[in-house]
Amino acid sequence: MRKFLKIFVPVLILITAAYIYYYITLPAINIHSPGFWFFIIGVLVILSIIIALASAGSSGGGRHLNADFYKNKLFVISVSVTGILVLVYIAGSILSSPMVNAKKYQRILKVTERNFTEDIQEISFDKIPILDKDSAAMLGSRKMGSIIEYVSQFEVAGNYTQINFKGAPTRVTPLRYGSFIKWVTNRSQGIPAYLQIDMATQEINLIKLTKGIRYSESEYLGRNIYRYLRFNYPTYIFDNINFEINDDGTPYWICPVKDYTIGLFGGQTVGRVVIVNAVTGQREDYAVADVPKWVDRVYSAELLIELYDYYGTLRHGYWNSVFSQKDVLQTTDGYNYIALDDDVWVYTGVTSVAGDESNVGFVLMNQRTAETRFYSISGAEEYSAMASAEGQVQHLNYRATFPLLLNIGGEPTYFIALKDAAGLVKKYAMVNISQYQIVAIGDSVNECEKTYLELMKSNNINVEDTTKLPKITGTITKIAEGVVEGNSHYYILLNNSNAIFDVEVTNFIDIIKYNIGDTVTFIYSEGTKSNIVFGIE
Repeated sequence: MRKFLKIFVPVLILITAAYIYYYITLPAINIHSPGFWFFIIGVLVILSIIIALASAGSSGGGRHLNADFYKNKLFVISVSVTGILVLVYIAGSILSSPMVNAKKYQRILKVTERNFTEDIQEISFDKIPILDKDSAAMLGSRKMGSIIEYVSQFEVAGNYTQINFKGAPTRVTPLRYGSFIKWVTNRSQGIPAYLQIDMATQEINLIKLTKGIRYSESEYLGRNIYRYLRFNYPTYIFDNINFEINDDGTPYWICPVKDYTIGLFGGQTVGRVVIVNAVTGQREDYAVADVPKWVDRVYSAELLIELYDYYGTLRHGYWNSVFSQKDVLQTTDGYNYIALDDDVWVYTGVTSVAGDESNVGFVLMNQRTAETRFYSISGAEEYSAMASAEGQVQHLNYRATFPLLLNIGGEPTYFIALKDAAGLVKKYAMVNISQYQIVAIGDSVNECEKTYLELMKSNNINVEDTTKLPKITGTITKIAEGVVEGNSHYYILLNNSNAIFDVEVTNFIDIIKYNIGDTVTFIYSEGTKSNIVFGIE
């Protein structure tokens, strides 16, 4: 009995420790999961040590020979199985690598070449996300600090997922429990609200919920979203999960499931998506093609960029990507998001591996479907454009955010927000991609665009201001005059629009001939407060 306890008690401790480790680290029970291999190999290594120690402790007289031999046999089996698993893991890693499967990796992502001006239409400025994630987080923290009823118990989580919500670029993030004690005292009601930030208008709303969020990353036990997913889907290998809201504002966790398409550990993509109602815990399991359209983020930006880099670097095989590097292209260092066709697309530039600070084009990658579009437009690399924008305001020490890609006057254009040391957006810049010495700066987006269009005209760039910009014909119902930075402006209302049309008199001197009741046609660009007129017919 004593001999039995010598090995039984350590094994029981090992099983208990293994369960605690599994409960905390939550590896998927799946041969494609490296975490599962580490878990099994770790358990076997500790088991081998326990058997060896038990065997050594019981060696002695001849009457113990059979028992010792049995224990030694278990030790040999345990070590052998461990060694085999280690060799299989190493072999599987090598055979799954791009070095062995370059063609398969290069073909994971399907890329189509498209026309920029056809796909990227000029958009209203109230749909341009002028904030980046850091600015959104700063505004979110300030908002939370002003909400007395929650600030002592909750904090703002760091998710800030960018989505399209009712046509507006929006970031959303839940609150989280401020500490373990605050979780204990509040967990029965759940997390009472989430933050919603309009990235164009900078409006911040705290959305209070009738019933609190019960499944979140800040839970400690079974309602922790990762643990909840693991025990309901023990074989699923989850990618980074995202916090989103549907069209009704109901909070959900969007949980992509990894799919390995090359060998044991290679060719990662997304095969399925589990959607969890953050309030009720209700789960839906979808194939990627069947994911509801309100979901914006299935593929992470990092995964899409990795897949495009495989596409660009491995077109002539693995060794070409290392040595001669013929036709080898890669994404630039950084990315941003664009709203297109009611989806969120990842934007990043494409450059040669030579690192010559110029792009050969750029790609848009759909975060819901992984559709990827390449646009062959050579020009400045994003960080060069950011440096050009910062150079225009170097006396103010403003820092540029990573650019957005816009169509301004038919020209591919970097749109950049300039922030002060406190992280607040102070000015805006537009930089022409093809000729990045053309840089316009403005205190407002409208002013920036106006300066930019004028700069392009003065540089003999054919601006499509009459074919791409909207046009309206109406009867003047009201005219008001104002002065902005020493220039006279007419602010005009038309009978068939609620918008205010801003006409700068120095550019359109004939506007002084118009009176109330006259019919006029404006070619304009939409703005947040007024529409800027770029032509009068």
